[in-house]
Parts: sequence; structure tokens; C-alpha cells
Amino acid sequence: MTKKKPTILVVNDDGITAPGIKVLLEEMKKLGRVIVVAPDGPQSGMGHAITIGKPLRLDKIELYEGVEMYKCSGTPVDCVKLAVNRIFKGEKPDLCVSGVNHGLNYSINVLYSGTMSAAVEGAIEAIPSIGFSLDDFSHGADFSHCRPYISAIAEQVLTNGLPKGTLLNVNFPHIDKEIKGIKICRQANGHWIEEFEHRLDPYNREYFWLTGQFEWSDRGEDTDVFALKNGYVSIVPTQYDMTAHHTIQELNSWAFNFKS
Repeated sequence: MTKKKPTILVVNDDGITAPGIKVLLEEMKKLGRVIVVAPDGPQSGMGHAITIGKPLRLDKIELYEGVEMYKCSGTPVDCVKLAVNRIFKGEKPDLCVSGVNHGLNYSINVLYSGTMSAAVEGAIEAIPSIGFSLDDFSHGADFSHCRPYISAIAEQVLTNGLPKGTLLNVNFPHIDKEIKGIKICRQANGHWIEEFEHRLDPYNREYFWLTGQFEWSDRGEDTDVFALKNGYVSIVPTQYDMTAHHTIQELNSWAFNFKS
């Protein structure tokens, strides 16, 4: 009896024509039947935003041979929701992969990332999910060193599954670093020191442009930041339950004085 090929949903936040998603769908085609649902344009930094109060459009397109593809007018999370509801019609794919993002999603960036939020939505839908990102923001980024790791990691998730409520956040170092292997890590404690540059447009109207620098205060050698800086692929098991479980006992000791 021939084993049925797994069905794999491919999404991203850089848009359906981004080079990173082409790499991802090509690697997923080796493992199963691929269906792509991606934004019709860049949606970086959207986090877990969804579209409310305006129509969503979902159009089938032919971009790469042998792949069923749809472009969506909404956010990365909208893409996953529409895929599950309208394309799979409630039947879940065997795997949801998001990326490959142009730019890292390590440390605190996971909260802002459209790439990771699409994967989180997959996990919420009880689909084993992975977000992939590369340390290269350029449109012409070289993903060749990522390819064997993408397929190997996805294959392991298809074989072993993931614990309920969890997903994987995978980041690749830049091409100028020799990949030494894979490290299973924790998310580093870091944050952005943000600045808003004050500028004037051609009509002399002011606007602001977000800039900033990432500050890495966590020097632990078990973090995603450390792994990437030292030439490793980082894999952080991630969860969408944001409860600070270690704080519940302390809060239960507080005396709340209610005044009517």
C-alpha cells in the first residue's frame, strides 16, 4: 500500500513573490504536496494582526509549476486562517511552514514577526508548525546553505510531531558563517533601543521613521543569539501560552483591598 504524501501549507510575511518562499516551497515539494497561501505584498512586522472591518481577497495564481498557490490581501495570520477555513475546509494540513524570512527572528523579535505569527497561528490550529528565518535582509539573499537544514528539520517534525501548543522558531546564520550544526536553544533576553527620526516630506509635512539598535544583554551560551553569532542554526521551541506560570503563586499571596 502506497503511503499518502503529507500536505504542507507554506506561508510567509515577505509576500508571495519573495525569494525566501520559493526556496521553502521547493524544499517542501521534496516531502509532500504543497499549498501556498501568502500575502500579495510585504507584511513584515505585522505580528499576530488580523483583518477586521474590510474584505479579504484570496486569488489563485500560477507562479511556480506544480504548486497550488493563492495570494491573499490580508496579513500572514489571515493567510493561515483562510487556508484552514476555505482551502482545506476544516481539514488540517500535516505541516505548516512559514518563511524563509529575509531577516532574523531571534530573541524579542519573535513577538513582532509576521513570519512567526503565521506559524503560531498554525500551532493554534493544532498543525505542527515551523518558522524559518535567515540573517540577510537583502532581496537577493543566498539561501543555499539553509536548504538541507530546512528539509531535515521539516522531515523530523513530520515524523515525530510536536507537543500540543508548541512550534519551532528556526534561524539561520548569514552565508559568510560556516554552519557548524544545529543548537536547540532558549530565546535570548534582548530588546530594541528605538529611535524615531524626524523628517520632512516634499510638502514640508513632518513624519517619523523608526530606526534602532538591538541590545543583547543576555550573554548565556544556550541562547539563539549566541548560537547564530557562532555559526549554528538555532532552534527555539516556542509556545503561544504567554502565562507567566512562575508568578501565579506570588500573585495569590497578594491582599487585594476592594473598595465599594
